Amino acid sequence: MDNNILNEINDLKKKRNALILSHFYQRPEIQDIADFIGDSLELSRKAADTKADVVVFCGVHFMAETASILSPDKIVLLPNIGAGCPMAEMADYEGLKKLKEEHTDAYVVSYVNTTADVKTLSDICCTSANAVKVVNTIPRDREIIFVPDKNLGHYVEKMTGRKLILWQGYCNTHNKLTAEEVILTKEKYPDAKVIAHPECREEVLDIADGIFSTSGMIKYVCESEAKEFIICTEDGILHQLQKKYPDKKFILPSNKLICPNMKKTKIEDVLYSLINMKPEVKVSDAVRKKAIIPIKRMLEIK
Repeated sequence: MDNNILNEINDLKKKRNALILSHFYQRPEIQDIADFIGDSLELSRKAADTKADVVVFCGVHFMAETASILSPDKIVLLPNIGAGCPMAEMADYEGLKKLKEEHTDAYVVSYVNTTADVKTLSDICCTSANAVKVVNTIPRDREIIFVPDKNLGHYVEKMTGRKLILWQGYCNTHNKLTAEEVILTKEKYPDAKVIAHPECREEVLDIADGIFSTSGMIKYVCESEAKEFIICTEDGILHQLQKKYPDKKFILPSNKLICPNMKKTKIEDVLYSLINMKPEVKVSDAVRKKAIIPIKRMLEIK
């Protein structure tokens, strides 16, 4: 890493009273300069809890939107404005509005990986870690529309026994992984534990030893006595796993587990954003007032 750039970033952080947040899937050098590393909602909550005036969110667009919803008084910067989330964009406002009109009594559960506009049509949000718990709070006589990830939705159906109306979205990265690739990797590392993100296909989840969010994976590795792990999620998480647990071995079952959007943000983008105070992501007050309701409902569930 260029020390001059690093020094400039640190100086500007102090000058701007800024906080740098990084998702686990970001490039290693981005994770290394971050004040906090975590899941998307975890990071947005961290932003809201700090006294920083500026939040530099190294992630993708919906994450910066969520931070803006929870922290309207802060300036939220997305260093690379081209870092979108194809899965979040698969669920559109008009499409969801039409689906709600077809199922007038349905309760809409939206994965936090959705746009702010879609959140305005939602009754409650969820994360990959709490989706099962969220769905279990909904009366059993209510239909449930679940957007946008069909793979997470299938997992929730299996764990709750509920039949969901599933939006046919998916994560372009997780959905590429096949059970065959995992099985072949397991043959090479027979003692390894297979841990998978619930955005993976059902066929992958069926052969996993554990199914977790990214934060949940790190916790599992910490508590497990196993020494080898087959990691079924985006490769960025390996940086934190290897730093925290250098005595353990982590194996990716496929070279396809790389999110191009998460990797768009570079150190130079972070520096540019702090110098120029842009690109800024700001959710309008009208959208924010509606979008924060399903987020707050989720946060109230213990």
